[in-house]
Amino acid sequence: MINFRPPETRTRPPAGTSSGPSTAVTAEKALSFISKGWQEVRSSADADLQLIKNRANKFKNIADRELENFLNSASISPFTGPVITASAANTPPAEIDFVKKLRPKLSEFRRAYSSSQGKLKIDLSAIKNAIVAEVEEEEERERERWRKWRNERIKEERGQFGEFDWEPIRAFKTRLKELEVEIKGTSSSPAEIFEGIKNSEFVGKVKSSLKSICKEPEETKGVPPLDVPELLAYLVRQSSPFLDQIGIRKDVSEKIVESLCSKGQNKFLLHSLPGGGSSLIDGDIMSDELDLRIASVLQSTGHCYDGGFWEDSTKQHLPGDKRHVAIVTTASLPWMTGTAVNPLFRAAYLAKSEKQNVTLLVPWLCKSDQELVYPNQLTFSSPEAQELYIRTWLEERIGFKADFKISFYPGKFSKARRSILPAGDTSHFIPSRDADIAILEEPEHLNWYHHGKRWTDKFNHVVGIVHTNYLEYIKREKNGALQAFFVKHINNWVTRAYCDKVLRLSAATQDLPRSLVCNVHGVNPKFLKIGEKAAADKQSGQKVFSKGAYFLGKMVWAKGYRELIDLLSKHKTEFDGFNLDVFGNGEDAHEVQSTAKRLNLNVNFMKGRDHADDSLHGYKVFINPSISDVLCTATAEALAMGKFVVCADHPSNEFFQAFPNCLTYKTPEDFVAKVEEAMSSEPRPLTREEQYKLSWEAATQRFMEYSDIDKILSNETTLDRRRRKGMGKSVSMPNLEGMVDGGLAFAHNWLTGNEFLRLCTGAIPRSRDYDKEHCNDLHLLPPQVQNPIYGW
Repeated sequence: MINFRPPETRTRPPAGTSSGPSTAVTAEKALSFISKGWQEVRSSADADLQLIKNRANKFKNIADRELENFLNSASISPFTGPVITASAANTPPAEIDFVKKLRPKLSEFRRAYSSSQGKLKIDLSAIKNAIVAEVEEEEERERERWRKWRNERIKEERGQFGEFDWEPIRAFKTRLKELEVEIKGTSSSPAEIFEGIKNSEFVGKVKSSLKSICKEPEETKGVPPLDVPELLAYLVRQSSPFLDQIGIRKDVSEKIVESLCSKGQNKFLLHSLPGGGSSLIDGDIMSDELDLRIASVLQSTGHCYDGGFWEDSTKQHLPGDKRHVAIVTTASLPWMTGTAVNPLFRAAYLAKSEKQNVTLLVPWLCKSDQELVYPNQLTFSSPEAQELYIRTWLEERIGFKADFKISFYPGKFSKARRSILPAGDTSHFIPSRDADIAILEEPEHLNWYHHGKRWTDKFNHVVGIVHTNYLEYIKREKNGALQAFFVKHINNWVTRAYCDKVLRLSAATQDLPRSLVCNVHGVNPKFLKIGEKAAADKQSGQKVFSKGAYFLGKMVWAKGYRELIDLLSKHKTEFDGFNLDVFGNGEDAHEVQSTAKRLNLNVNFMKGRDHADDSLHGYKVFINPSISDVLCTATAEALAMGKFVVCADHPSNEFFQAFPNCLTYKTPEDFVAKVEEAMSSEPRPLTREEQYKLSWEAATQRFMEYSDIDKILSNETTLDRRRRKGMGKSVSMPNLEGMVDGGLAFAHNWLTGNEFLRLCTGAIPRSRDYDKEHCNDLHLLPPQVQNPIYGW
């Protein structure tokens, strides 16, 4: 509904006259305008009705002419057809069609006329009735078409402007009708009429409603403005990640914030502390108090922040009860690596809860790369064939049918890095309707050369899970220290730009922005069943472990083989008569075996196999001296099978130290002692609590808790709780940290768009986009079609 405001008249009254008539003229013009609108509506309706009447009269005139022609022809010859007159010859086709409809009646009339003897008596009632019925049907069709047009027009206007027939509008219409009646039945002047409207109850209610909407909250009154120390404290606190990048540690930034907040003029920040002492200020409490203080000031000013230059404030809000979780990883079966196996189990157990829909996004390799990566020359001709292999492998181990979707994105194998790198924009392969929660397995790996949409812009919540200690691997290469320095800061850069939260499997990994340590991996249920069987056999008196010690892992120096050979060669005399079986395949297999043979070590090398293979059940001790792993899956599997594990006292093994069968060593001499202890004793069966701690059910529960996904799925966040209490960290507060993150993402996207810079940093040539072979395998449009314009 359009609110009309009569234009003000500023005409100067003549000398010697008052302003009363001018006001009356203005009121009369307003009423005249309203009446004119109503008259136009009535005139339009009258015109439509007149058009219908004219059409009916037209049909009647046509019928009269045709009847006259018929009678004229009948008077000439009773046996000849009617003569076509000039008027009939010039009759339009529509009128001839009308006459054709009357042929049955005319034929009946002709038979009656032919059979008559004597004076002609014509009964025109049948023709009259036919003509009247035809006219009435035509009028009814016109009325029906008019009603349909009118209803469609009303629906269209309601869809565009909303439903008008709501209570305030109905009341306003009623009041206007009453006003019209009053105006017609009263002799008051227009000025008095408008004065009555102004003082009416309806106008009073409208005024009170508007006042209540625009009323300033009482709690925002009297809020003192921010002073300089507060602004500096907030600036330093928001800039702490950036300061950390340039070498200023986080604890130093927190001390600066604490010092600024504990000034004498900021006593209001200390109201929640016992005794009002500033020396007891906790960092988290101080941070929350500062946020609440700034939020209260912003609320008092009415400021509303809708997003910054770098931020996308229009994220998906999915309808319905179920949310969607997309898991993106860097490897896929049949490559038996941690980033292929663990994300697969995570997807299965997340889907098992049926609280959310799950999609697992894995890389698709062309046939040439498959031959380099997958064992036993196993290759797949289509993604469907590989998906069938993955699902079969999974269901054989978990014992239930996992209901989740498997999708593929183009990937290329890098021989130099011995890993798969994405080709093109990986986020493009998750439809926008499913872009809700993203889990990036190895977020630094996925985003080193990511050139596409920012993950945190497309998804509502992005969680990164760090699997690999890349810095440890790089330090072992040529110029490793220098390379590790650059990689460390690049990892900080990309995880900060593309992740909302980062989970590190152990403290052995790099300390990344917004990260915390939590083991969110479990073991294959098959290993727990093997451990249960071993415990039952032992309880029944059977001998469970008939073999000694073994080691299993990919045969590359960085996977613990260097440490193992050093320990065995250094204490060769202590290990006299001790045999170790080693299972594994890898790029360094020949060099590792030749080194062990040259040092004359008692090591038996065998081909790699599944850790759940029956041939490995009889071993009692699993030895793993690796310190490059983040969280060794083989160690967890050995503990689940009820074996002893001898491993280094290292952050990567901190989770396993709580188990009694895990024996850790700090020195080479301690290593010898732990091996002797394990070989001379029997391991303890796992308790129910220890079995659950190793299971994927417990790992999934830890993941949901520490990644904040359980709070998101239940729509219960810390921000929501604070708002219900009446004050919270206002989303209207400009977030400097978010602006810096957006700037970092923009700069990274700009750099990764240049092929020369990509090659300088070690990217695979022409990997910014997927190639023709990927298009054929995955049925994709060429990148030039999907993205016709590519910038930096």
